[in-house]
Amino acid sequence: MVSADHADSSAVAQVLHTIGVEDRGRLLAGLATRFHDLDLAEDVLQEAMVRALETWTRRGVPQNPQAWLMTAAKNRALDIIRSDAVKARRLAALRIESEVDEGDHRAHSADLDEELSTANIPDERLGLFFTCSHPTLKEREKIALILRFLAGLSTAEVAAVFLVDTTTMQQRIVRAKKRITTTGIPFGRPTADQLRERLPGVLRVVYLIFTQGFVPTTGTTHSRTDLQQEAITLARLLVRLLPQETEARGLLSLLLLTGSRAGARTDPAGLPVPLAEQDRGLWDSRLIAEGLSLAQTAAGEPEAGPYTVQATIAALHAEAVTCSETDWNQILVLYGILSRLEPGPVVALNRAVAVGKAKGPEDGLNALEELAADPGLADYRPFHIAHALTLREVGKPEQAERAFRSALDCPGNDAESDYIEVQIRDLLA
Repeated sequence: MVSADHADSSAVAQVLHTIGVEDRGRLLAGLATRFHDLDLAEDVLQEAMVRALETWTRRGVPQNPQAWLMTAAKNRALDIIRSDAVKARRLAALRIESEVDEGDHRAHSADLDEELSTANIPDERLGLFFTCSHPTLKEREKIALILRFLAGLSTAEVAAVFLVDTTTMQQRIVRAKKRITTTGIPFGRPTADQLRERLPGVLRVVYLIFTQGFVPTTGTTHSRTDLQQEAITLARLLVRLLPQETEARGLLSLLLLTGSRAGARTDPAGLPVPLAEQDRGLWDSRLIAEGLSLAQTAAGEPEAGPYTVQATIAALHAEAVTCSETDWNQILVLYGILSRLEPGPVVALNRAVAVGKAKGPEDGLNALEELAADPGLADYRPFHIAHALTLREVGKPEQAERAFRSALDCPGNDAESDYIEVQIRDLLA
């Protein structure tokens, strides 16, 4: 315990808030892995924090508050399990009690208020990543679970990400957790084979969280920096848990380099600012330096994959002082590599844009129009915007206007729609 016999309740609340931000995911993952139940893990951790507010105010904050919370939560979980016949049978099947230290059975005793020796709480967050990203879960369920249980967002905050009400999101999370239980999705650290098989899915979920923040597909704003930051935090965690995985470092590099542009991507009115027109002095040099370092090491490794290639492309943008100084020929080569590693309409679109920058707008227009029949791009707003901008560049304003209007018919955020309408007015002026 700390030297004081008691602590101010506001000071205790601040300690608990800090633990909630910094350690909640680790504590929750440890409990979920032990008891194979996300609901139970969340409930007992919340109860432990409520109890801590009362106990620590009276007796002082322990020297190891995280260990105190973990032990209190485990004890409460064991009490609940023993009083529930269904959970008791699960307890026996999992042999949980045989894994619990003798001291853990002193539930609700005064000993819990004393200094605990269990300082080393195992970090089970990697296992929770894989549980929440299991292939049997739907993509939106994966994103919601990771935001809720690893990023630490409240249900209301996750609902805001998807622009739905809290009740709807709560029901979605409940269904996802039920699917985990009924299908027997395992908890715990993945095996080497599972890691190789399922890591791309885990990385993709974090990438999707970032992209939803970078250009939201709905809503009023063109950028959600809070979501970008959550994705970067999750990517950092994956790198810490899997430092040897090239693509985890490649993803973190990509998110850092892309996220570094946040301050320049919208004008004072909130409208998008194209890459070529951005004030690069507003790009975050700290994030760029970290991202470049990661990209340089990851790109030289034989396991480099799609995220590392994209990070290398982002690095070329970050290294250019102006848009005109960008090495578009090298970017075009990299998009060729990416199209072989991860073929798809979006990669093909980005490659077509690079063709226009490297070889000239006429070549770019030809490359874009070759993609016009791709059904994967029919309702993809960035394709129609790129097509419109290129048509305008080659002196075809009427066709550019039609392409901009096609873009307006596609899903997208309101700020982007306002930008498109400004471009149409400029064409008609």
